[in-house]
Amino acid sequence: MDQNQIDDRVFELYDEYCHGKIDRRQFFERAAQLTVAGISAVAMAEALLPNYAEAQEVLFTDDRIQANWVDYPSPGGSSGEMRGYLVRPEGEGPHPAVIVMHENRGLNPYIKDVARRFAVAGFLALAPDGLAPIGGYPGNDDEGRTMQRTLDQAKLRQDMVNSARFVRSHELSNGKLGATGFCWGGGTANFLATEMGEELDAAAPFYGSAAVTEKVPAITAAIQVHYAEEDPRVNAMRAEYEAALQENGVRYEMHTYPGTRHGFHNYSTPRYNPEAAQLAWERMVAFFKEHLS
Repeated sequence: MDQNQIDDRVFELYDEYCHGKIDRRQFFERAAQLTVAGISAVAMAEALLPNYAEAQEVLFTDDRIQANWVDYPSPGGSSGEMRGYLVRPEGEGPHPAVIVMHENRGLNPYIKDVARRFAVAGFLALAPDGLAPIGGYPGNDDEGRTMQRTLDQAKLRQDMVNSARFVRSHELSNGKLGATGFCWGGGTANFLATEMGEELDAAAPFYGSAAVTEKVPAITAAIQVHYAEEDPRVNAMRAEYEAALQENGVRYEMHTYPGTRHGFHNYSTPRYNPEAAQLAWERMVAFFKEHLS
C-alpha cells in the first residue's frame, strides 16, 4: 500500500506505537475505531508494519563485502561485553570507520543492511546490537522494543560509545570515525558528538533527539542532521539545537525533506520516501568521505 493511501491518523497511531506509547494491541484497536472511506484503517495499520524480507539492498553474500559478528569489551555498559555486526569493504584498507546505530528495538535487518551499504561505499561499518547483553535482537520489533525499554539507558549509551571506540581503533580503520543512526540511534549519534570530543570526526543523525544544549560546547565533530518534514516531536527540538550549534561555532548542516515522515529512510515500511532517502544517503556518504578521509 502506498503511503498516500494511508490516513494521517493511522500514521500518528503508528508513531505512538513505534515510540512505545501504545502497544501492538492498542495500535490495532485504535485503528479499528477510525472511520476511513474506501480502505480499512486496520489494513492501513497492517501495511505500516515493517517487511524486512524486502528491506535488503545489499545481500550479506555480496562479493564486495565481508560481514561478521564481533564481540568486544564494553566497560561501564549493560554487561561489560558487546556484540556488533561488522562489515568490511573490498581492499586491504585502512578504511574510514562508521558506527550505524539502530532504532529503539535492537539491531533489526534494516540496520544491518544499512551497514552493508556503507561497506559497499568503502567504509568499515559496525552496527552494534544494544540488546546483545540481554540476548540480542529477538527477531521481531515488538519484543525488541520491550527489551530495549528494560535496559539502563545510561549503560546502553555507554555501550554505543564503546562500540564507536572499537570500530575506530580496529586494525582496518584509518582512525577516522563517523556516527549515524535513526530515531533512537539518531539521538545517540548526537549524544556521541557531545561525549567523544575529538574521537568523533563527523555525525549524521536521522530524525533523532537533539543533543543536550548544555553539552553542545563539547562538540568538535562536523554535524549533518536529517529531518522529516512531518515529525513534530523531533522537529520541536531543532531551533534550540541549531542556535546552540551556531553559538558554539560547530560546523553543521541541516536538511529537511519535503513531504516526508519520521522514518522516511526505512525502506521496510510505507513511510519510506525513495527520492528523499536516496538524496539523504548521497549527502551523508559525501559528508563522511569529506570528513573521514
